[in-house]
Amino acid sequence: MEFTSKILTSFCLQSLLFLMFPCLFLFFIGHLSVPVAAYTPIENITIDCGSSTGGQSTDGRPWDGDVNGKFTPLEQQSNNNKSSVPSTALTQNSVEQVPYITARLSRSEFTYSIPLTAGQKFIRLYFYPTTYPVFNDPYNKAFFSVKAGPYTLLKNFSALLHAQGQVTLIKEFCVNVDESQRLNLTFTPSPDISDSFAFINGIEVVSMPTNLYYTAGTKDEVPFLGQAEGRSYFLENNTALERVYRLNVGGNQISPGDDTGMFRSWSSDDDYLTIANPSVLPVNNSVNLTFSNIPSFSAPRDVYVTARTMGLNKTENDKYNLTWEFPVDSGFNYYVRLHFCEFQIEVTKQGDRVFEIFLANLTAETQADVITWSTGNGFPVYRNYVVAIGRNGNQKQQNLSVALHPAPTWRTLYSDAILNGLEIFKLSNGVDLSGPNPDPILLSPPGNSPPVPTKSNNTSKTIIGIVVGAIASLVVLSLICFLIFRRKRRVKDSGSNDGASWWSQFSFTTKTTKSTKSTKSRGSSLPSDLCRYFSLSEIKGATNNFDSVFIIGVGGFGNVYKGFIDGGATPVAIKRLNPESQQGAHEFKTEIEMLSQLRHLHLVSLIGYCNDEGEMILVYDYMAHGTLRDHLYNTENAPLAWKQRLQICIGAARGLHYLHSGAKHIIIHRDVKTTNILLDEKWVAKVSDFGLSRIGPTNMSKAHVSTVVKGSFGYLDPEYYRRQQLTEKSDVYSFGVVLCEILCARPPISRTVEKAQISLAAWAQQCHRRGTLYKIIDPFLRGIERPSMGDVVWGLEFALQLQESGEAKLKSVNGGAATEADIDEEAPFKSQSLELEDDSGDVFSSLGDHVLNSKSTSTFSLTTSDDQSFASKDSERLLSKAVFSEIRNPEGR
Repeated sequence: MEFTSKILTSFCLQSLLFLMFPCLFLFFIGHLSVPVAAYTPIENITIDCGSSTGGQSTDGRPWDGDVNGKFTPLEQQSNNNKSSVPSTALTQNSVEQVPYITARLSRSEFTYSIPLTAGQKFIRLYFYPTTYPVFNDPYNKAFFSVKAGPYTLLKNFSALLHAQGQVTLIKEFCVNVDESQRLNLTFTPSPDISDSFAFINGIEVVSMPTNLYYTAGTKDEVPFLGQAEGRSYFLENNTALERVYRLNVGGNQISPGDDTGMFRSWSSDDDYLTIANPSVLPVNNSVNLTFSNIPSFSAPRDVYVTARTMGLNKTENDKYNLTWEFPVDSGFNYYVRLHFCEFQIEVTKQGDRVFEIFLANLTAETQADVITWSTGNGFPVYRNYVVAIGRNGNQKQQNLSVALHPAPTWRTLYSDAILNGLEIFKLSNGVDLSGPNPDPILLSPPGNSPPVPTKSNNTSKTIIGIVVGAIASLVVLSLICFLIFRRKRRVKDSGSNDGASWWSQFSFTTKTTKSTKSTKSRGSSLPSDLCRYFSLSEIKGATNNFDSVFIIGVGGFGNVYKGFIDGGATPVAIKRLNPESQQGAHEFKTEIEMLSQLRHLHLVSLIGYCNDEGEMILVYDYMAHGTLRDHLYNTENAPLAWKQRLQICIGAARGLHYLHSGAKHIIIHRDVKTTNILLDEKWVAKVSDFGLSRIGPTNMSKAHVSTVVKGSFGYLDPEYYRRQQLTEKSDVYSFGVVLCEILCARPPISRTVEKAQISLAAWAQQCHRRGTLYKIIDPFLRGIERPSMGDVVWGLEFALQLQESGEAKLKSVNGGAATEADIDEEAPFKSQSLELEDDSGDVFSSLGDHVLNSKSTSTFSLTTSDDQSFASKDSERLLSKAVFSEIRNPEGR
């Protein structure tokens, strides 16, 4: 009986386990890591350029050589001296063997023609900027362009500058290949740079799933932020893309071999965060990812099981944005993809975690809820946006920011935000994706560290002894050559064009010696002791032989280039005279003589000049924010704040006051305008362009200088124009037009408006007389604070004081009570003005006697006798005070 019971119990347990097995299987399978399905590309082409045998990269992928193989490039030149040649890098210890050790180099155009099926493709170009023995030129002579079919991917490109101190560089692009088409990758050395050459280490072409990044008709429209409401962007096949950033947010770097079959590389986000303490969620490998919203190959699994959040401190989270900043090229649209996946067990339903998203300071989402988008925990999803990064003065790059902030507490259970991954692509302007080269940084060139010895200690010591001896001998020999060279330079003309470039200087040295400066050319008639003299070769080296990509402005004198001197350490502005310009040698000499003897915070500093081989060139301090006009109108720059405008006005006024009162003789600028007021990196105003300047009257008996009229239309003092008598008041009038320009953000002469508004000066006076100044003021000048009632009371009381003071003034003038005719009840503070019209029909007005404020009895009046304007004695005393000046003598000149 007992035996029968044991058998029955055993049978029941086995039956129970058999019934429970499906449940247990489902339980365990739900907690296992489910791999993401990989994409199998149709084309997976890898070319090891300059190699005859190819090889295998560290991730196990085979690479084909291009020497005498199916991928041998087509040559434009039949001349063997210019044909492309394979070469091997001199320094190999710091990079992967494949595809970086070998390269193809050429001083002429060459093309890789690759047969492909139709569809969207990844193109990856691999660069190792180092020394290759096939060319004697240093590797910083490598400036070239790359085209893929009709698309310009790179232009005047320097891999060395783009690497920014990194040893190697990869550029990734996306293009669409049409039916019956080959992909032609063409490399062309820059024609404007002497002895330039092109090179490439590796080429990779991988097909991608259709519409992985492109849009498939109207259903995949992408929000275009900052544009008209509801406007969308359609990423069609005729657009080329450049991958600029791809991040695994909150996680580690993901290598190409761990991608979903497309060999994309995902970087960590640590270098782009603006704060150091955002939370990183622990990796949740137990989550079961369900790809019901997006394809499973959209991103690797590791992207969706790692994330960065703001943390648990609600109070602190409300005080800041979780922000990343990415430098990008100005003047392009950018495609931003944000990857999300909720995998925290606390976040399971809508409203648990709601946050706001801002891209480039524009609102992308006000109620971002990943659960709402994805329908559940563990469901990956992404969101796409397009944002425009316009040009900002002369800035090559600007920051594209991605910022997250918790939604208001009534919208969300947890005051937090989350992001798992991020991709940013630059979109082509038509067929152009090329951006400028970054400015150089003074770093040792990549790959120049000596190889580590691997032999025995004795051998190592012998090698070290030989190397040290050789270096010591080289140093002594170099010192002797330097002394001989320096001695010869004292008597030899330095003006010859040797093609030297700062590109080679900055890569090999970070010190500047006196030998880098030129002596005076024998052909120059200008004194060399006024400022530094540059040879033409130095100027060409500083501007890459006047490369057009370095042009930052164009004026009456000619082109203005951004350049680098002193081994690339000092940015400068280089103004080159255009032979067809109306200005010439006289203005060139005037500017040198004026600026070399003037030093003031608010005057632009002249560093030096060049007068070689018929070239007239001036070298100034570089002004990072360009001209004042660049920030007023017809620009994509952000409008200046009112306080900023005031500071700029005061700075420019101080510079002009110094010219009039602080120098040995009065200096009249004669060309004051917004394009001649420059702004440095701290927004300090600097008066510039002294080519038309004149020394004022040196004889006390004369108050003016008789001269032909020169200046800029719209800024000319009418009295100077009419009488051809120049005084410092002509600068004052021009500066008044500048003030109107700053206040109104419109040009001094506008020919597309009605007649009354053509002249800004006349229109401003008209609006002032009519009490309608609000019509001309820049609409961006809006107040940021609303007044309290106390402020209103104070303003009314102050107005009453002005009214009573004005009545008292009228009584003293009339010798009794003021009459109604004396007081304008409609506009008691409006100026009484007298209109004058000259022969040309221009209207001018002069202010009548009015009290400036309740605490001052100084008046400012103009009379019109003999067609002359002059200040009253009271105003002269007022203007003689050193209001804006640092001049010790309060009486000035």
